[in-house]
Amino acid sequence: MSKQWKTAKLKKLMEIILLLKDEKDLINFFRDLCTLEELDEMSTRWQVVNLLSLGAPYRLIAKKTGVSTSTVTRIAHWLENGEGGYKTALKKMSE
Repeated sequence: MSKQWKTAKLKKLMEIILLLKDEKDLINFFRDLCTLEELDEMSTRWQVVNLLSLGAPYRLIAKKTGVSTSTVTRIAHWLENGEGGYKTALKKMSE
């Protein structure tokens, strides 16, 4: 992806997501938008983030989630060096 990843069409998608306050509506929207595999992958990534935030060892996370340790490492990298989205979401969850 290029440097200009925050495109107008991405921002429009985020606007719609922000409008969907009801969990059922949000789940239905994502089911229509994504394949089952994409939903599973995103859910697994979020599970990895949560386990990383608890300090779980990479190998345990890999075993528990079924992803490779290289995927855990990549997610950990984005948790620490990304745009801050994971950290913001974790903070909001704990509030």
